[in-house]
Amino acid sequence: MVHAVPRRPREARAGVSERQGGATTTHSHAPAQTAPPLQHSPDPKVWTSAGHTQVFWEDSIISGYRHPQSSALDCVLSSFQMTNETVNIWTHFLPTWYFLWRFCVLCSTVDFLSESYTWPLLVYMLLICLYPFTSSCAHTFSTMSSEARHICYFFDYGALSLYSLGCAIAYASYVMPECWVNSQLHHHFVLIAIANSVFCTSMSCYSRFLELQFPHRSKILRTGAFVIPFMFDNIPLFYRLLLCFCGSCSHTDALSSHCYHLLFAFLTCFLFASHLPERLAPGRFDYIGHSHQLFHICAVVGTHFQMEAIVADMTSRRSSLAAHSAAPSFLGTLGALALGVLLNLGIIALFSASLLRAPNLGSEKGVATNRALHPSAAAKDE
Repeated sequence: MVHAVPRRPREARAGVSERQGGATTTHSHAPAQTAPPLQHSPDPKVWTSAGHTQVFWEDSIISGYRHPQSSALDCVLSSFQMTNETVNIWTHFLPTWYFLWRFCVLCSTVDFLSESYTWPLLVYMLLICLYPFTSSCAHTFSTMSSEARHICYFFDYGALSLYSLGCAIAYASYVMPECWVNSQLHHHFVLIAIANSVFCTSMSCYSRFLELQFPHRSKILRTGAFVIPFMFDNIPLFYRLLLCFCGSCSHTDALSSHCYHLLFAFLTCFLFASHLPERLAPGRFDYIGHSHQLFHICAVVGTHFQMEAIVADMTSRRSSLAAHSAAPSFLGTLGALALGVLLNLGIIALFSASLLRAPNLGSEKGVATNRALHPSAAAKDE
């Protein structure tokens, strides 16, 4: 049996949706002294955010919010209650176990310890287990405080950035077109991917400092931070697909899986950027069906097809790739992963320290101050 999150004083609960008597009620984000009555309408109005909890609000999501100062236990228990984050948590927590199961199956058939040819796959499998688990934890504990929310998502961005590095390591070893093997791009592919990982984590973390004051700039910056590594990682695949469309290669199961992965990657990006369908009907998709949930599902399904494609390429192209290039090295696989982890942890530590030293940078108080100092810049972004 799961207990409801404890009730808080009215002032602390302003602007936060709370379950009462089995129904969800939506509180206004206006100041406490002018707070309107609770909204029970099936078509609630979007209240203007004026308190510190604005940082927790999502575009076109009206109700189902958890208390912005929940304890860790409250956060865990909330994953078994129906809030607007519940599906977000489970759509990445359950796939973590699926990918772990697939990893265990591969461990029984692939010699990861002594066969260096399998090390890129090992790196990739570790990271596709890491990124959904980190995302699930970020969504679970993001309502402990405004600072905790930012730091949780710093780690989420870092895990996604490392996943892009894992894709690059696997693509360099298994997906690279034969005519590009031993080219300058091939030799520097992983190094550039490490730099992309640093760029991705840095820009996405920085975008959170702009989120309240310049929401459009923040969204563009964060989207670009992930699109650039994705586009780079897939350059070898795009070229292989181009050759196949021109009739220069035979159709394989791996290429079919790659195409499905690209389709779901496009859907993932579209859902992240568009906030559809909730933007068309604010409040109607607060609990089930909003874009972030669909974004999670498309990302996981796309990762599944990508995993299948990489395993198929690793198996079917082994002899041809071995004839043109040396076996993957420790430095180019596990060493690159270790360097990427250290660099990303360092970036997260720097942004977290900056946030904790000057917490107003990520809060409404800081936004109010910056708007007063730079009203014209804020007006332009809005």
